[in-house]
Amino acid sequence: MAQKVLRNVTHCIFDMDGLLLDTETLYTLAAQMVLDPYGKTYTFEAKQQLMGLQTRPMAEFMVKYYDLPISWEEYAKQQLENTRTLMGDAKLMPGAERLLRHLHANKVPFALATSSGAEMVELKTRKHRELFDLFNHRVCGSSDKEVKNGKPAPDIFLIAADRFADKPEPANCLVFEDSPNGVTAGESAGMQVIMVPDSRLSPDRCSHATQVLSSLEDFQPELFGLPPFKN
Repeated sequence: MAQKVLRNVTHCIFDMDGLLLDTETLYTLAAQMVLDPYGKTYTFEAKQQLMGLQTRPMAEFMVKYYDLPISWEEYAKQQLENTRTLMGDAKLMPGAERLLRHLHANKVPFALATSSGAEMVELKTRKHRELFDLFNHRVCGSSDKEVKNGKPAPDIFLIAADRFADKPEPANCLVFEDSPNGVTAGESAGMQVIMVPDSRLSPDRCSHATQVLSSLEDFQPELFGLPPFKN
């Protein structure tokens, strides 16, 4: 695959789950708790199709995929209850704090664009509130009325860009994602996308990203015209 040309950017937009916070293992447990009474196992094959989706399409998929005798609303309710119990202990992913503090110190505007609703974002970030308060703004897809279509549609990233005070062009924004759906959304928005995927994802599901990294610790800001790390 040919090396992609990297363009300079002025603004950054971050996904949250699985990228900044290690919530994916907790989501897996929350989903398995719903499936347990039916003798079903939550597999990575199913999980990778759900990454980045909002609540309703996620729940509809799970009910259909596992042939569950409950409505999508009931599935969503049960998973939400399980998630609320688990998510308060979400830990930061490697390199996340260093990168966010670096951007803030160098006055690079950055926003959060997550499929999670505002209530869930508050719960997940409870132990990291000071860090997440550094964001210029947040777009919480499942509760933001302006986000008509969830990832892989580009809505959430276009809205996040438009809410910066200086309203940058999409081409001037760099998205950070971990899911194929999120990468598709960013690319569709006309933005470059850094992908930090789950190591179990096949390479062909990551090939549409501008750059694929094993960790945020490996990100080199200067490749995109941003101030380099000093150490």
